[in-house]
Formats: sequence, C-alpha cells, structure tokens
Amino acid sequence: MRMGHDFAPVRAAAVHCAELTTHSSGRGPRPEESAAMMAAWRRDLARLLADDLSGLLSGDRLDVSITEPERLTGADALRRIGPLAANSLIRCGASAETALLSFDFATAIALTDRSFGGDGRVSGHVPEALPRSAALLVEEAACVIAGAITAASHGDMPPPAGASTSGEVIVRSESAARLKPFALEAQAFFFVIEIANRQGCIWRAALAVAGERMARLLPGGGRRPRPRGPRGAASPFAAPFAEVPLALHVVLAEFDLSLTRLQSLSPGDMIPLAMGRQVPLLAGETLVAHGSVGTAEDRMAIRLTRIPLPQSASPEGLAP
Repeated sequence: MRMGHDFAPVRAAAVHCAELTTHSSGRGPRPEESAAMMAAWRRDLARLLADDLSGLLSGDRLDVSITEPERLTGADALRRIGPLAANSLIRCGASAETALLSFDFATAIALTDRSFGGDGRVSGHVPEALPRSAALLVEEAACVIAGAITAASHGDMPPPAGASTSGEVIVRSESAARLKPFALEAQAFFFVIEIANRQGCIWRAALAVAGERMARLLPGGGRRPRPRGPRGAASPFAAPFAEVPLALHVVLAEFDLSLTRLQSLSPGDMIPLAMGRQVPLLAGETLVAHGSVGTAEDRMAIRLTRIPLPQSASPEGLAP
C-alpha cells in the first residue's frame, strides 16, 4: 500500500540549553555541584580527623570543623600564614596532590604539651625556634592529616587500582614561601582546621591548596562510612617521641656547705666527698634508676642495680 503524502513533525525537535550540553560533554560539574562536593569533603575530612588525631592527643574525644575556603592569591595565602610557622608540604589525595599545612609555633607547643598529658593550653609566648619534640609532633600530625585528606578524597568508592591510599610529609620548613606550594599570582584555596577537645582547648591549623589541584582532592561520590575503633592514650614510647634524646645525669655525692665557707672557696681547695654505694641516675628531676660506679673499657661507668617500678607492678627490676 502506498501512502499518498509525507509525514511531517507536529512540533520542532528539542533543543537543549547550553548548561545541559556543557555538563553532558564531560567538562566538569556545575558550580552548585562543586559546592555540594566541597561541603561533603569538608564534613568527611572533619569526621576522619576527629578519630585519627585522637591517638596523638592523649586519647581525647575531639570535635573538628573545617571552614569554608577563602579564595586567595598564593601571595596572600603565604602572608596569612606568616613568615615563621611549623609548615609542612604534604602529598595527599587519590591523585597524590601537594598542599601546604601550617601550625603556628604556640599551637605546635600546646599540641605537644597535650600529647604528653599536659593541659594543652595555647599560651601567648612564642619561642624563636621550635623544640625538637614539637617539630616531631607537627610532622606526625601532618602525616595524619594528609592521610585523612586522601581517605576523604575517595568518597564512598573503593580506591581504584594505582590510586594513592595514604598521605605523607614531603618536606618541612619554618618558611612557607621556601616550600613553594603554589605560584604567588595563582589562586589558592585557604581553609582553617579547628580542633577542640572536651576540656575546652582549641587548636587551629591552616591548609592551603593550589586552585588547579583542589578539584582533584574532591570525591566523586558521597560519604564513606568508616568503622570507629577504640581510642587509646598516646604512648611516650611510640613515634614520634621515641627518638627524642633525653639528657641524663648521675649524682655522685651531695653535701652541705655554709655560706661563709662557700664564699671563701678558691682554686686549689680540697673538698672531701662521701660517695654512697648506690648513686641515682636522673632525667631532669625524675629518678630513672640506681646504680654502682665503676669502670668499663677504661672509662667511668655506672652499673644499674635497681629501676623504680610503678606501684601496681610486681617487685622485679633488681639486678642479680
């Protein structure tokens, strides 16, 4: 059977708007989608850090929040951090991006104090140089934060083959500019990480990410549930404090002199000493052990005979 006329469309074919065609062509998410992913990433990162940083801070229950990012130039971000801080260039994210993490000196010392069981209060005193123990604590905290950023960047999807699953500190410096984390004229995203415990302490760190790297740190999906493990108090014998050198001294004798005799001392005077059979080995004012003085390989030495034990420990630790 042959049709006597041609078919014609009743209405014009659909014409899609530029927003739909642009999004469907693979040119990236719309601004509102990027904002939603950024908010989800900040929430995930805060949740992960509340768990992961607890072990460094005496097992405290932590509340962590991350501010909305400020869009600054690289030069302005460096000025915000200041000329002197505990800075770490970290490698993080599923695609191993670099970012700048900074603690001011007062915060670094307060975190170190809390990790050793102190109250962790931030004081106004700022030292000219960071103590070694604080530098080690900052490096360990930076590794933890880098690892949490990487975990948050995967979202709720398992890491693809070949993707990074951890974070690391590449290099540290007291000068953020020396690390060259981004070009001075380029855009940088500037975050403030706020960490608070239930005792009222608040510690802050700055996180700055180059604008072209920020999108690669965001997850492709939603939140990734993660089981919570039991919290434990930080051990002074675990990293990073296990390698901190301690100054020890041995007290061979103690004696009293009157003020008159002390003022009359002059070179060549002889002062008799009564040395006990047991002498104390001290770290500062803390008793470490008792021992007897002797020689080993033609050098003066001390042989440990007794090490004080906690009251709950069994009565061991005596040398045969």
